[in-house]
Amino acid sequence: MAHQVSEAARLREITSTQILDTTANPAPLGLLGFGMTTVLLNLHNAGLFGLDTMILGMGIFYGGLAQIIAGVMEWKKKNTFGTTAFTSYGLFWLTLVALIVLPKMGWGDAPSKAALAAYLFMWGLFTCVMFVGTLKLNRALQFVFASLTVLFWLLALGDATGITAITRIAGIEGIICGLSAIYTGLAQVLNEVYGRTALPLGAVK
Repeated sequence: MAHQVSEAARLREITSTQILDTTANPAPLGLLGFGMTTVLLNLHNAGLFGLDTMILGMGIFYGGLAQIIAGVMEWKKKNTFGTTAFTSYGLFWLTLVALIVLPKMGWGDAPSKAALAAYLFMWGLFTCVMFVGTLKLNRALQFVFASLTVLFWLLALGDATGITAITRIAGIEGIICGLSAIYTGLAQVLNEVYGRTALPLGAVK
């Protein structure tokens, strides 16, 4: 009987498979896609240039598709937060482009200022809840999500009131938010390449 038990244990050991995660970290791709597109859009919001195909192209491909790809990769890593964040914000950029392009194609009416304010407010609410999740992560991500929450709500307030100065202030704040995401993404890349903390992220103790 003892021989049979030991034999069964040996067979389980032989047939068991340990799966090691050897895939790359997708977070820098998502953070850079978000950050660079956010900086460019908010240079527009700050009044430095118009809303042209440069921003729309970034919104579709780097802010949109790149973040969705990062979200799918986070799903494979079983990272619910990363999957939800990157996929959602990737689709945010695609919906934002759609709001601008679809009326020009005759596929619907352009949204009113009140509708845009509601749209931006809901994204701010989503981001605020996601910020709570970053309290278990690191200080750099906390800053990205906190500043993004403020950005969405400032933009919503600007559309709701029609006060251009609020949108300009939101543009400046959005540039800071985007740069913080770029820093967080590049920090993860450089820290991995150098095998040490080249750029600190502020780990939560």
